[in-house]
Amino acid sequence: MKKLLRSLPMAAAFAMASPSMAQEVPQCGTSGVALQLLGSGGPISDDARASSGAIIWINGKARILIDAGGGTYLRYGQSGARLEDLDFIGISHFHTDHSADLPAILKGGYFLANSHAVRLVGPTGNANFPSMTGFFQREFGKGHGSFAYLSGLSSASEGLKLDVHAFDVNVATPVPTLVWRGDGVTITALGIPHGDVPALAFRIATPKGVIVLSADQNGSRREFLDFARGADILMMPAAIDDDADAASRFLHAPPTVVGKIAAATHPRMLVLDHFMGRSLRDKDHNIQIIRGFYHGPVAAGRDLSCFPLSR
Repeated sequence: MKKLLRSLPMAAAFAMASPSMAQEVPQCGTSGVALQLLGSGGPISDDARASSGAIIWINGKARILIDAGGGTYLRYGQSGARLEDLDFIGISHFHTDHSADLPAILKGGYFLANSHAVRLVGPTGNANFPSMTGFFQREFGKGHGSFAYLSGLSSASEGLKLDVHAFDVNVATPVPTLVWRGDGVTITALGIPHGDVPALAFRIATPKGVIVLSADQNGSRREFLDFARGADILMMPAAIDDDADAASRFLHAPPTVVGKIAAATHPRMLVLDHFMGRSLRDKDHNIQIIRGFYHGPVAAGRDLSCFPLSR
């Protein structure tokens, strides 16, 4: 692994496997722009990893959070990220392994010194899943939310210092939606096919380069190729094998499809996350399949892995 990381053309990753190791490794993103995985696992505890979540560090501050699955609350603290630096939260979809720790992270708004605004973006809903604004109301709505005592999150009131602005992105729109812009950073979102689950991918364009984060998807939407093309870092899930059943393929892209997407979009680096027990056992073989299509550097992410942009 160390030999692989030394060979990468971009500044490579600190692959931190445990809290004790995290304390020994310098903070990710002390300057420039970096992607750090908070969780690299899936929805089953057999992978011994936190579920999906990632932050984007910009000049030493964790400015962007994408997904907040189970375990990411702990990893967020271990990373050194501070809630008062956060400008944008994107939730790709409302499976628990991408959203369950969001209330725990936002509760930190009680402990800020000053009021701070955060943009919270997620997909539109359907019969089985809420929209982002619907989820926010179900969780934090005054008098009726599951965590109604946090209703002040919508206005930085009632003891909370976070002013959270929720916004829905139509997953059916064929063109990317601009969801945030500030300090030279532009974030767009595009719907991706995750079976019958409304889901989003996010493209983060910075002065130092572009990072595209895909949550779970089966790889069948051609618009995603244009959305991801030319990224400095493309992050894709590695949840299943090529011999997965039809139901799994309806939800997830197997290694062959991930490799073809990477080959078509030409990222400078491919980062794999969202490993599950089975895909971890076959990890080396699955990466070999991906490399049969994509000939750039491939990194198998772990919790708290850090990938700086080198421009």
